[in-house]
Amino acid sequence: MTSTKAPLEGYRVLDLGRQQAGPRCAQVLARLGAEVIKIERLGGEETRYSQPWVGKQSAYWVQYNSGKKSLSMDLRTEKGKEVLRELVKVSDVFLQNFRPGTIEKMGFGYDVLKNLNPMIVMVNVSAYGQFGPYSERIGVDPIGQMISGITYTTGTRDMPPIRTGVPIIDRTTALHASIGTLAALMERQVSGQGQCIDVCLADSGYSFTEIPITAYHGTKKTEERGEDAGAGATGGIFPCKGGYVLITAGSQPQWPRVCEAIGRPEWVSDPRFGSRHARAAHREIVNDAIKEAIAGMTPYEAADHFVSHDVIASPVNTIAAAEADPHPWVRGALKEVPDFLAGTIAVSGDFWHFSRTPAVVGSTPRVGEHNEEILGGLLKYSAEEIAEMRREKVIGEWDNYDNIPGTPMA
Repeated sequence: MTSTKAPLEGYRVLDLGRQQAGPRCAQVLARLGAEVIKIERLGGEETRYSQPWVGKQSAYWVQYNSGKKSLSMDLRTEKGKEVLRELVKVSDVFLQNFRPGTIEKMGFGYDVLKNLNPMIVMVNVSAYGQFGPYSERIGVDPIGQMISGITYTTGTRDMPPIRTGVPIIDRTTALHASIGTLAALMERQVSGQGQCIDVCLADSGYSFTEIPITAYHGTKKTEERGEDAGAGATGGIFPCKGGYVLITAGSQPQWPRVCEAIGRPEWVSDPRFGSRHARAAHREIVNDAIKEAIAGMTPYEAADHFVSHDVIASPVNTIAAAEADPHPWVRGALKEVPDFLAGTIAVSGDFWHFSRTPAVVGSTPRVGEHNEEILGGLLKYSAEEIAEMRREKVIGEWDNYDNIPGTPMA
């Protein structure tokens, strides 16, 4: 029987995150049904004004903050701190990604939080962690790629270090934080106590290079990077008509099927190609035959041809081709939602597909859109008290969307 209750319905998350990794963790929890209250500065968190734009809406901002509620509040004021303390008492998760030490200076370190609410789960996201040799340093996604060696595993041996074109470290750190949060909430059901979680970008980077680092740690030998590295390095990314296609041709079970796909059935019994190592030694012959077979095919045609022979293959999509591909829309990994600035906008969607409980994909809030709901409805402040907070600039709403800083239409 299908339920209308999402997996985390009834849980409340206070999101003090900024930029990507922290807010993305809170967004995952929102997708799972938690009520996520985004505590943002007066005027809104800075990434509301980050390109690229869809009309006057930041495509950057919506991916990390859609489905949340917005409480726009100045935490430098004592009244703002009082409100946050009251929210801690009625919440399950407190997430922040300031530089280590900052949240303690603000008066909301874990010792304070657990006194306010012993069941609170505190999630700390940072560049290098709350302890360690570099804990005081700030950082963003690329530092996780640099320190862990990812940039020296990308590309080929004659290239300079290469970082990825998308924020893989931020996204992975957000997932680590989300998994840790869920585990802490499960453990809390047994112990009745919350706890503190410490995840960082640098650790996430090392989670990508754990295999080559383990190998080097044991052997002190470094494998060359690139498409010609290691045994069985046949296959790869090949040019074809109007683009590129990925074809994997190294594994032993697939090899006879590759031979059929490229019109070389006799190679199945050819000793030059009898094993992964043998094929690696003759990789140029194999790869040239693949190139010849797909020269007149488009990326999708080439992929379909090899897939029809049960060989792993995929078109190498441009962003435009990836957007046009039916997969994310049919699966719901991307969904179009209403948006107060763009009309509608595509956001990340359902990555779980629970058989019984739905994921929740919401829209992006206006700055301070939920001030009244949170202060009056949840915390029971009176209308007069809320009005006074507004006069004292403790809270605020901002609706000057005709003059958003940095937009092409401002």
